Amino acid sequence: MIQALALLLGSQLAGEAVVRFLGLPVPGPVIGLVLLLGLLFVRPATANFLKPVTDVILKNLSLLFVPAAVGIIQHLGLLGEYGLQILLALTVSTIVAMAVSALVFVGLSRLMKRRGGAEKSAP
Repeated sequence: MIQALALLLGSQLAGEAVVRFLGLPVPGPVIGLVLLLGLLFVRPATANFLKPVTDVILKNLSLLFVPAAVGIIQHLGLLGEYGLQILLALTVSTIVAMAVSALVFVGLSRLMKRRGGAEKSAP
C-alpha cells in the first residue's frame, strides 16, 4: 500500500517537475495524471496495484471539500459583498463551457461522419 501511494505521489511530483522544467501553463498534478495514465496503458496490471489506495482515497474524498467550506465560512463578508458577481460569473462561465462543449461535439460529429462517408465510398 505504501508503494502504491508512493507511485501516486511520485506521478504528481514528476508532473510538477515537467511543468517547472518546461515552463508549461498547466498544473503539475494534471501532467502527473497524464503520466500515470500513460503508465496504465503500458502496464494495465498497475491498476490492480493501485486499487486499494485509490479506493480509500475515493471513500474519503468528501474530506477534501472541508477546507473549501471553511474558506467560504471565513470569507462570508466577501461572499456577501461580491455574491451576486460571483453567482453571475459562475452562471455565465457554466453556460459558455456547456455551449463550447456542445459546439465541439457537433463539429467532431460532423467531421467523423464526413470521414466515415469518405472511407465507405473509397474503393
